[in-house]
Amino acid sequence: MKRTATANWQGNLKAGKGTLSTQSGILDKTNYSFKTRFEEGEKGTNPEELLATAHAGCFTMSVASILDKKGLSPDKLDTKATLTLEGLSITAIHLSIKGSVKDMDADAFAAIVKEAEQNCIVSKALKVAITSDNELLLPV
Repeated sequence: MKRTATANWQGNLKAGKGTLSTQSGILDKTNYSFKTRFEEGEKGTNPEELLATAHAGCFTMSVASILDKKGLSPDKLDTKATLTLEGLSITAIHLSIKGSVKDMDADAFAAIVKEAEQNCIVSKALKVAITSDNELLLPV
C-alpha cells in the first residue's frame, strides 16, 4: 500500500505560500505558509500540525485494535497529540487519551495505552520522545 500527498509552494520562505493535497482529497489545496507554521492568526495548516494529527489518529486506532484483540469495544476514545517544536527540531510528542470501555479497569487501560504508544505505525516511524497519559471514563 502506498499513500500520496502533494505540496505546492510559490515565493520565498517568509512571504511565500503553498497548498497541500492528499490522495483521498480530504486535503485539497489546503493553505500553508510561514505564518501558519510559526505565527498565530492565519487560517491554514503546517507540517507539524499534520504530523500530530496523523499520530493522534494512528495511536487511537492502535488502542482500539488492542482492545478488539482482547474482546473489548470502546464506547469512546478521544486523543490529543501535542507536538513540541524547539527551534527547527521536533523534540517530542505527547499523546493524551480519554476512553470509555466497559469491563476495563484503569491499570489495564494504562497498559494498553503504553503498548499503543510504543507500537502504533507512526510512533515506530518517529525518532523523538513519545509519552502518553490516559483517563478511563465510566461507560455511558
